[in-house]
Amino acid sequence: MKDSALLVVDMLYDFIDGSMACKEADKAVAGTLAYIEEETGKTDPDDSGIRSIFPILFVRDHHPANHSSFIPQGGPWPPHCVQGTHGAEVHKALSPYMSEDLCFYKGENQALEQYSAFEGRNPAGQSLGEVLELMEIRNVLICGIATEYCVRNTAEDLLKAGFKVSVLKDCIAYVDYEGHLKALEEMQAEGIRLI
Repeated sequence: MKDSALLVVDMLYDFIDGSMACKEADKAVAGTLAYIEEETGKTDPDDSGIRSIFPILFVRDHHPANHSSFIPQGGPWPPHCVQGTHGAEVHKALSPYMSEDLCFYKGENQALEQYSAFEGRNPAGQSLGEVLELMEIRNVLICGIATEYCVRNTAEDLLKAGFKVSVLKDCIAYVDYEGHLKALEEMQAEGIRLI
């Protein structure tokens, strides 16, 4: 697992219980937390040290208040994940595992819609692809929200870039059940593993 990383996509409050709450979001958060805790080997409840056998990277939608994808600006979505709001924050159960240099922000440009984590940048200005290459990561496991949009776009871009990609199917949430099933089926046909 030394060449593997976990990528947590948009596990943000607006997608969990906010303006764009997705189906099975609470289950996806719980599944992700269980997966991380199993992989970190943290068994002592009094042990506050977090150890991971692989890096955990986070992707965050991070929009200005007047983003072009919002309905008031003619876009398809209600305002969500606005910079500086609770809705843009990572779920509190997952935030202890987040490191700012391994956090990639997307959707910050008012004029651009960005579903894929590949379009985001960390605070140092590096892309996800650049950081994964620097870390010599070849296998990326993905969890997050939502299957049909940011999870799928990110998984496909990783695959195109030559990474081995797996989606943790018990750790994802979705907008529409039929769309979720179709996206999973199509990703699998493209060579993305479902585990």
